[in-house]
Amino acid sequence: MEILLRYLHFISVITLSGTLIAEFFLLKSSLEKKDIRLLGQIDAVYGISALILLGVGLTLWLGGYGKPTEFYSENPTFHLKLGLFVLIGLISIYPTVFFIKNGKGDATDIVKIPSLVHWSLRAELILLALIPLFAGLMAKGIRIF
Repeated sequence: MEILLRYLHFISVITLSGTLIAEFFLLKSSLEKKDIRLLGQIDAVYGISALILLGVGLTLWLGGYGKPTEFYSENPTFHLKLGLFVLIGLISIYPTVFFIKNGKGDATDIVKIPSLVHWSLRAELILLALIPLFAGLMAKGIRIF
């Protein structure tokens, strides 16, 4: 069971990263609504992978698989990593709502993309890039504070 959980954790990390990178590179200063709908579909996969990642991660932490619960619970580096994940989720709300609201209507209508959507994706990518560093430190039992 632990191997399956770790596999799902790994696959969801790859899916989450890939979809976020795809959103970043597909986003332009203005898009047709059909392209916004595509971004919305990619964003949905991103959200599903985030939920799977969170669920599996919580199961690994609290379910007694692998390392003891205390290993994670007592490590501030783990809490920083988890906090970054939650922060990314909060930042992702604005682009998600924008894609849902602006993907409706005539497929060829052009929509100007607010700079906050661009900055949100940039911030998510930067924070996401930090999580593997903290995961590696955490796995070695290194506390950063």
